[in-house]
Amino acid sequence: MKQKFSLYALFAIGLTGIILVFPKQCLSLSFNGLNLWFTKMIPALFPFMVLSGIIIRMNLISPCVNILKPILGKLFRVDAPCIYGMVLGFLCGFPMGAHTAAELYENKIISKREASFLLAFCNNIGPVYFLSFVVPSLELSSVGINLFGMYGLPFLYGLLLRYTVYSGNLSCETKENGSQTNSCSLAAALDQSIGSALLNITRLGGYMIIFNLLFILPMLFTRLLTLPGPLKTALIGGAGCLLEITGGISLIGDSSPLFVLCVLPFGGLSCIAQTGSMIRNTDLSLTEYVMHKMILTAITVLFYLLAANQFFLP
Repeated sequence: MKQKFSLYALFAIGLTGIILVFPKQCLSLSFNGLNLWFTKMIPALFPFMVLSGIIIRMNLISPCVNILKPILGKLFRVDAPCIYGMVLGFLCGFPMGAHTAAELYENKIISKREASFLLAFCNNIGPVYFLSFVVPSLELSSVGINLFGMYGLPFLYGLLLRYTVYSGNLSCETKENGSQTNSCSLAAALDQSIGSALLNITRLGGYMIIFNLLFILPMLFTRLLTLPGPLKTALIGGAGCLLEITGGISLIGDSSPLFVLCVLPFGGLSCIAQTGSMIRNTDLSLTEYVMHKMILTAITVLFYLLAANQFFLP
């Protein structure tokens, strides 16, 4: 344990030294993370966080998902709260899926098993982000196939989990406890939801800034190697995608689209840390979440290896 903390201390001291020696580069990277948070994450996530909080606190879940219940309810054999978590997770993307699952569980609307099930496949790259940022950045042409890779595969993986690992009655704990959230007024729900969303969105911004700052490490590493400019950029961008996906894509551009598409389901270490932040107040397992992400990433890699030969992607 002492050795572990010594390594953490060494890393912190080393990073502090790097910031002092390369202040201009570190400032630029930190500003890039701040800019991505302010221009991309806040507009995309904050309204959904507030609206989702209101819906949950006012017990409006069933009316919101009634139209989907005959299909998704029968297919996945789940109740309205789980359907709501699935829809929010797929439509809003990282880390809204984790945020919704944790919030439903904290409010005792779903059981721990239901929350773990949602977390396993409903916390993915958002479609708005994918279509407005990833597709133009990578200059993808086969959008339909890529949409299936990003959303069809997690959907099918969730369906597989429901009938294998998570078979049986997922909501039995909730029904035995009989716990339900007391509906509150719109004013109270709005106030609580804004406060919770502000706290979470600010925390996510901190993660984006820190992980963008860490791009300095692969930059310094490639500086030690005598590599051609394009290869150096590709290495930095590839390492960046594993650290923080948005900043990594900005660096790598359209030079390695298949690599980026295969990394997107994992989301990078920043998304893992953000998910951990969303579930920190619960007893949901981040290790279990990462395991499912790794399995889904492996499935995605296999899909794109096959699709690249069949459809000449991207």
